[in-house]
Amino acid sequence: MKKFFLTTILISGLFYVRASAQETIIGDMNYSLLEKYIQAARENYPRKKIFEANVDKAKTAIPMANVSYLDILNASYIYRPNDKAALNPLNPYTVNGFQFGVNLNLGAFLQKPYQVKKAKAEYKVAQLENQEYDIILANEVKSRYYIYLQQQNNLKIRTQASQDNKSVADNLKYKFAKGEVTIDVFNQARINAATADSEKLATEVAFFKAKDALEEIIGKKLTDIN
Repeated sequence: MKKFFLTTILISGLFYVRASAQETIIGDMNYSLLEKYIQAARENYPRKKIFEANVDKAKTAIPMANVSYLDILNASYIYRPNDKAALNPLNPYTVNGFQFGVNLNLGAFLQKPYQVKKAKAEYKVAQLENQEYDIILANEVKSRYYIYLQQQNNLKIRTQASQDNKSVADNLKYKFAKGEVTIDVFNQARINAATADSEKLATEVAFFKAKDALEEIIGKKLTDIN
């Protein structure tokens, strides 16, 4: 009974110590690398490009609004060779040269200053939206990076726990064969080993998902940035 109790303590104690060996990811934080990830996201993430394109589009609308003042003017060039008679059916024009005119729509003309002001305001809004999304994007990259580090460390913990539990199970299998431990102790060790292996597999999947999510937003493989 005493041997059973000590062995059980050994199994649970070993698993706890190994699983608790890494309780922080602070030491794994690389702020320089994180800034590179954020910059890569700014350059590659499609939605960021959409906001930048909206800024360019709004900026282009300002000179277009200014030039629209010229809409009231029109010009044409009429050619009458050799000043032929205007009633000549072959050339029924009365004048030669450039012809200028003004066609003023008062309502449209009075709208021009407001159209220019509107274009400038839309440009400002586009800039602010781009700046806002830049902050959102940076925070999202940080969030995915933190989750990636978390899953990376979880994987280390689960891998070590799996190895430790397998080692304990193998040792107890040998002891059980020699009659030094009971079948209950041996079975519990096997259950612990199987559970640790299952948790390791689940953590591997979570790690790869976190890695893919981070690579998705930065637009590059993590190995391409160092």
